[in-house]
Amino acid sequence: MDVGFIGLGIMGKPMALNLLKAGHRVTAYNRSAGPRSAVEQAGARIATRPADAARGADVVICIVTDSPDVEAVLTGPGGVIEGAAAGTVVVDMSTISPAVTRQVGARLAERGIRMLDAPVSGGDSGAIAGTLSIMAGGERDDLERARPVLEAMGKRIVHCGPLGSGQTVKLCNQIAVTLTNLAVCESLVFAQKNGVDPARMIEALSAGAAGSWQLSNLGPKMLRRDFAPGFKVALQRKDLRLALESAQQTAAALPGLALVSQLFAAADAAGSSEEGTQALLKALEALNACVVASDTPVRA
Repeated sequence: MDVGFIGLGIMGKPMALNLLKAGHRVTAYNRSAGPRSAVEQAGARIATRPADAARGADVVICIVTDSPDVEAVLTGPGGVIEGAAAGTVVVDMSTISPAVTRQVGARLAERGIRMLDAPVSGGDSGAIAGTLSIMAGGERDDLERARPVLEAMGKRIVHCGPLGSGQTVKLCNQIAVTLTNLAVCESLVFAQKNGVDPARMIEALSAGAAGSWQLSNLGPKMLRRDFAPGFKVALQRKDLRLALESAQQTAAALPGLALVSQLFAAADAAGSSEEGTQALLKALEALNACVVASDTPVRA
């Protein structure tokens, strides 16, 4: 299929590369030059505006940072709305406000352009491997039209309901992920302060009921003091803000969400904004006046 692709960041670049590997024809747009070069070398055409990436496309993929960015590239000046033909399916794979998703979808619908919200889970490793979990909102027929494109990027594609439902489910994902991350950090601190090798704790827990992706993947990184970003603290804070805003609108009392949001704010304030979400550990270490570490290789 002819695919327009907007946003070649940590997630977007490997996703676009997987589309090319699957044989789709990709026209990509990105503000900075570095990612453009890598995708162009792999066979993509490069557009100078989002509108140009959308022109002639069957499906347009968008994966950018926040709600205002999605509005700008889809419905702003030079945006997708100016280049996409009626019947084009626009798939926003960013994580943004469900309310903004519905507003953007209504704007596109005025031009006969279809929209799906299809945020993803799986991090940069899932984007590289093409194994992302994709949670989609919108009309089922539009999802089926876009499915060959989505299948090149993800292994599980779930239709969650009408437009905006994908974003709601992604925020559910972020609540579960961040609170599990917090549980891992607390367990590591608890082991450290009680004289147990944290690496042995991870090994013991990983195969049991407490096992999780965060324990097996982020836990060892924390012990190695590897805070390189797979998903940045700044972006995690943005997602938690969106979840808190949605919770407030629906009077959903989520005390764990509020707590972990504050702890990520503490990590950000301490200088970890551009580090990976495993840097949440630093906020717990500061509270406990300790440093979690182990020289033991982790067999998670």
